[in-house]
Amino acid sequence: MTEQIVKHEIVSREDWLTALNELRAKEKKLTVLHDQLAAERRRLPREQVPKTYLFDAPKGQVNLGDLFDGRRQLIVYHHMLKPSDPDPCAGCSMVGDQIPHLAHLHARDTSLVFVARAPIDEIESFKKRMGWTFPFVSTGEAFNSDFGVTTGFGLNVFLRDGDAIFRTYFTTGRGAETLGTPWTFLDLTPFGRQETWEVSPPGTRQTKPYQWWRLNDEYDSPSDEKP
Repeated sequence: MTEQIVKHEIVSREDWLTALNELRAKEKKLTVLHDQLAAERRRLPREQVPKTYLFDAPKGQVNLGDLFDGRRQLIVYHHMLKPSDPDPCAGCSMVGDQIPHLAHLHARDTSLVFVARAPIDEIESFKKRMGWTFPFVSTGEAFNSDFGVTTGFGLNVFLRDGDAIFRTYFTTGRGAETLGTPWTFLDLTPFGRQETWEVSPPGTRQTKPYQWWRLNDEYDSPSDEKP
């Protein structure tokens, strides 16, 4: 294959900075739009989960409520790994490779779990191969289909209020492309980043931006500011 060289205009530092600043102004507008969409997402109505769903985990069977692990918010990524899968989905696995350290999500009352139809022993083997440490459990077909994943992959967000569980958001396709940082995941949740600059529904607990951030082994220290 012949290498293609794209030719660009060569300009002075001053002209380069002018062009850069024009582009950054457009990027800022896009950031503002993302913030507005996240605020609208936090105001979506909720669908109550009427059924009990069971999953196979490394230490035995668990239910959907258990996946919250004591937290109020739960992000579930539906991986396409199937039983005796000869060709695990590369796209889903790229998402897995981008999962941030979960301590940052836990600090905002949020858990994250992967689910797939493959048996738990095959999931554990695949996790080891990929070097993943996040929770990954085996699910029946009903959980996928009941929450919008009939074929392919998807991501669902749930909220726990006492014993009741609500579905608050769903995305698939290119909606998963931008995920990978604690902020992009928190933007999908009904509580958001829980920072004072966000436009959130009344009653959402918030703290000052930046001040809750910690090194991943320094959370739950006496100086932590909780939402």
